[in-house]
Amino acid sequence: MSSDPLRILVDIGHPAHVHLFRNALRIWMDRGHQVVIAIRDKDLTAALLDLYGFTYNVASVARHDSLGLLIELLEHDWRVFKLARRFKSQLMLGTSVSISHVARLIGARSLVFNEDDADVVRAFALLAYPLAHAIVTPSCLGEDHGARHITYDGYQELAYLHPNVFTPQRNILAKLGVEPGEPYFILRFVSLRAAHDRNATGLSLAVRRKLVQSLSNCGRVFITSETPLPQEFEPYRIQISPQDIHDAMAFAKLVVSDSQTMTAEAAVLGTPSVRCNTFVRRISYLEELEHKYGLTFGFSPQDEERMLGRVMTLATRDDLRGEWRRKRERMLADKIDLTTWMVDLVERYALCID
Repeated sequence: MSSDPLRILVDIGHPAHVHLFRNALRIWMDRGHQVVIAIRDKDLTAALLDLYGFTYNVASVARHDSLGLLIELLEHDWRVFKLARRFKSQLMLGTSVSISHVARLIGARSLVFNEDDADVVRAFALLAYPLAHAIVTPSCLGEDHGARHITYDGYQELAYLHPNVFTPQRNILAKLGVEPGEPYFILRFVSLRAAHDRNATGLSLAVRRKLVQSLSNCGRVFITSETPLPQEFEPYRIQISPQDIHDAMAFAKLVVSDSQTMTAEAAVLGTPSVRCNTFVRRISYLEELEHKYGLTFGFSPQDEERMLGRVMTLATRDDLRGEWRRKRERMLADKIDLTTWMVDLVERYALCID
């Protein structure tokens, strides 16, 4: 551990990254380090931080069109710069472009975390990587960003869903109104409006209807959605707190989604998952979860009939839980507890501070 308390700024750009850092944030604070949080106000980011009891600073509000994204980048850089200078940050880490820019201006060091392949999030990589002091990614990406590149054997989802830090709570069944042993399915619909989602497509409305109709014959169906739901889907909307979603996923029979994050979360929890979008075959950590560990399945939108067939095959099997538990155990044997690793990384990296 670093002998002196550190001044750490964490910049969070997505709700999933609240989960990525929340356990490490608690440990750093408990060890006496001073921590300040900046956020891009997107979807549930602020709500999740409120639920977990963190204070934070809104550096920007998410925009989506090209001009809006440019304005937002400038706004976020400026507000993070002011916050970091006022806080006298020594280390800046997170999932944003801004920390790599601002750290160079104030004499701090930046650690940029990313789990997507650079060619998938090309704009992010072009803006963040050249100025970053360290680029932190899963080893399965197979990329080489030189001496500044730090890799780990794991996935970001294992920072908050590794069994060392997460035990699913069975009281979620009562919250969902589900009887013990009653099968249920979670459908996750996303907007695909991020900067790297340009021209991306996922589950069409017609396919979503088919999924609801087919799975309703096999058990309960719950929908979680980034975008407003058509009225026909409202009866299926999941009615739980956002912080309970991982408990719900852990006991679900199947998760079907056009989301990268929830697909990976289901996989590392040992819940079968099926994903359908145009990023299939392009994202290394999901390819590894599918083809090395067999925990998930990916289909392009052009393969919707095969995707629906796979969904129904899984939905009607009675022996999934044990098989997926064994697959998960094999995956966990190869991977690390990412929270412990991140905490140690930051304190070791502090030794590089002049």
